Amino acid sequence: MLGEYPISGRRAVDISASVERAVGAGVLQPGQLLPPMRELAERLGVNPNTVAAAYRTLRERGVIETAGRRGSRVRSAPATTGRDHIRVDVPEGVRNVADGNPDPALLPPLAAAFAAAAAEGDRAPVLYGEDPLDPELARLARAGFDADGVPDGPLAVVSGALDGAERVLVAHLKPGDTVAVEDPGWGRTLDLVPALGLRTVPVGVDDEGTHADDVRRALAAGARALIVTGRAQNPTGAAVSATRARALRSVLREYPEALLIEDDHGHGIVDVPLHPLAGATRHWAFVRSAAKAYGPDLRLALLTGDGVTVDRVRGRQRLGPGWVSRLMQRALVRLWADGAVDTRAVAAAYGRRRDALIGALDRRGVAAHGRSGMNVWVPVPDETGAVARLLHAGWAVAPGARFRLSAPPGVRVTVSTLTEDETEALADAIASALGPPPARSYV
Repeated sequence: MLGEYPISGRRAVDISASVERAVGAGVLQPGQLLPPMRELAERLGVNPNTVAAAYRTLRERGVIETAGRRGSRVRSAPATTGRDHIRVDVPEGVRNVADGNPDPALLPPLAAAFAAAAAEGDRAPVLYGEDPLDPELARLARAGFDADGVPDGPLAVVSGALDGAERVLVAHLKPGDTVAVEDPGWGRTLDLVPALGLRTVPVGVDDEGTHADDVRRALAAGARALIVTGRAQNPTGAAVSATRARALRSVLREYPEALLIEDDHGHGIVDVPLHPLAGATRHWAFVRSAAKAYGPDLRLALLTGDGVTVDRVRGRQRLGPGWVSRLMQRALVRLWADGAVDTRAVAAAYGRRRDALIGALDRRGVAAHGRSGMNVWVPVPDETGAVARLLHAGWAVAPGARFRLSAPPGVRVTVSTLTEDETEALADAIASALGPPPARSYV
């Protein structure tokens, strides 16, 4: 028995499932030590090899980690639980600036585009065996990639940026391989990598993007892949500058067998130029999502890359969902062709809101970051205390723990719906939350 939780099972699959259920339910906590394999085998009356196989499965699924003689313990961010559990429950009356959502007022109406796509589908239904990629979408996507300097390559359509990243990682890596990830970085990516049985190594981020020296160290230490966000980096708003891109490409050329994945989820909501790294390594993928500009429910992203990578992604996709709905692809074509999103206007709106909050914080002596996108990252000395004090003041911000591996603490503020009138009040609340707590009297 481990604490009050009995690990049960006679087969490896049952033992691993028992541990995983306990982690998912929160009974086994992150960092908690598991029994030594021989000890657990004796308790359960099974061969130690059975427990070893169960622990191996748990490691590959990203639930536990093993440190030699120090034993096995639940990962600090186990894939079973996910970082969505690290969140603030927003009570009624508290202003939510934590959710990471775009401003609904800046999203285009979808009814006409889907009606047109459905009418086209009525005239020419898509049947099994047809090309999974709409030809007009391919043409428009390729033109957009060409304009941004993304190298030529075959195309695929996937169900969002994270789906694309997962398919590329699975296409090239095996459990136990290491992936260099941004820190702070997108929480879903930080969960996805260990969930695939892969290891993460953090690389730092500043306003100009991923640190080239960190990437070099990670690749020199054996990392087999790197995931980079070119702009609107979540949570910091970083955007890879031309100078940083040159440095990163130089590093990547030293490791031509490394797998590069670039996430352009900010396409359509930013006005900073893109400086792609694609082509610096033998295997690469560039994923461009439609979710932020056209709505999170439009689960569609364009993926290009080298021939081997895209062929593997398409092949595995054929064995699963087959293809992403051509109805949805045609709707996106109509939205693009009609100019449904004024990128400059949307980027300017988010830019004004970011700059207003960063400026207001600066006037109060608080440093903050947000070069692009819809989020502002505020470093804090005490993350838990800052989140709690802001909640008490009527503001819900996202805890930085959702986005960090080893980076210093911080909080993320989503400015997408922040009004001019709210900006000064929020800046006051943040400055107050970061200050020393009021003195207590025990008289």
